[in-house]
Amino acid sequence: MKFQKLIILFSFLCFSVFAQSDIDSPYSLFGIGKENSSYFGGSIGLANTGIAYSNGLLINKINPASLTSLEPNTFLYEIGLNNTLSVKSDNNNSQTNYDFNFTHIGIGFSASDRWKMSFGLVPKTKTSYNIDIISPVEGNNNLYYTSVTGSGGINEVFWSHGFKLAKNLSIGLELNAYFGSINQEKYINYLTTQVYLNQTKKYTGLGLKGGFQYKFNNILGTNTTIGAIVNMPSTLSGTKDTEGTKIFESIGSTTIIEETDTNLADFEMPLKIGFGISTQIRKLTFNLDYQKNYWSNSYTSNSNFSYRDQSIYGLGLEYKRQTNSLKYYRKVIYRMGLNYDSGYLSFSNSKIDSYGVSAGIGLPISNKGTTLNLSYSFGKEGTLNNNLVMDNFHKISLNISLFDDWFRKQKIY
Repeated sequence: MKFQKLIILFSFLCFSVFAQSDIDSPYSLFGIGKENSSYFGGSIGLANTGIAYSNGLLINKINPASLTSLEPNTFLYEIGLNNTLSVKSDNNNSQTNYDFNFTHIGIGFSASDRWKMSFGLVPKTKTSYNIDIISPVEGNNNLYYTSVTGSGGINEVFWSHGFKLAKNLSIGLELNAYFGSINQEKYINYLTTQVYLNQTKKYTGLGLKGGFQYKFNNILGTNTTIGAIVNMPSTLSGTKDTEGTKIFESIGSTTIIEETDTNLADFEMPLKIGFGISTQIRKLTFNLDYQKNYWSNSYTSNSNFSYRDQSIYGLGLEYKRQTNSLKYYRKVIYRMGLNYDSGYLSFSNSKIDSYGVSAGIGLPISNKGTTLNLSYSFGKEGTLNNNLVMDNFHKISLNISLFDDWFRKQKIY
């Protein structure tokens, strides 16, 4: 039975690699696309907080040290998906988009009493945009039309380890492998002539994350955990394929460029650090997180846009009654949170920041711990200043955490 479940999960994994989708975002035009904002388990309902949070029935990818809370001889499987309604607007127009896509897949298990492990796949960045531009031709009254479409993104395969060094101290290590491609198609139309350009950029790289959690028990009636994470800087190396065709209405087409495996400048992923505290007071758990990402060291910039250092603040609240109660409504977990992201892109001195609020519930669907986590998020990204685009979005996220025994011997009476 367990092998059948693994086959199903890896089928979803393969599907998620090749079937990613995302609603259009003009800000994904830059660099390697827009960073993924999908999280595991109940973290979305907690406003993406969890640096110091741990739960033996959930995979917390934010901090690998949290894996030590997984129970011995257990196996966790998790699949995530979301559905988003997005309304994008500028000073003149607005556009509504709908999107449904798989967000992640993960497996967590106990290697020993003091060593827990997880691995899986998530989208690291996403590129999805469609931009139409009308421009005048210098020297006359004619116009030419440009349509630019982008798609693809970078995927992340992770392998996380949590080690319990002492009763209240855990450390974690996560190894990452990045791979993916970003495609851009450009059509330029002028009178009876059309130019078609197609460029595909392929990236690969490795990454490393570390973290720790330390628990203080029964301090003034509370259980408090502090935690920290560090994502080390990493380099993505890449190549690109380019093809171009010029099409004449009367005489046909001709190839104007064709290049393969041209080396790209390395893309520098920044140093990221984060600190968090999680305090449990009876049935309530409070999470408070802060992250700093040093994007200003990335090479990509020009006179119109640049990378800037990013700060992310998050506050989450979880209410849990009695998970072992015979009454179902007492087993339901309630979550809510809010966050603010200063953004890592700047256009004409206007930062692309965002904020969001979220609410969620954890619904038990088996006595062993299998849980359905349902979350709703509302947020805003961007600005209308300097003719930029503002995005108001509503997102419903669904995470299924399947809990099962592994290598547990049955007693015979």
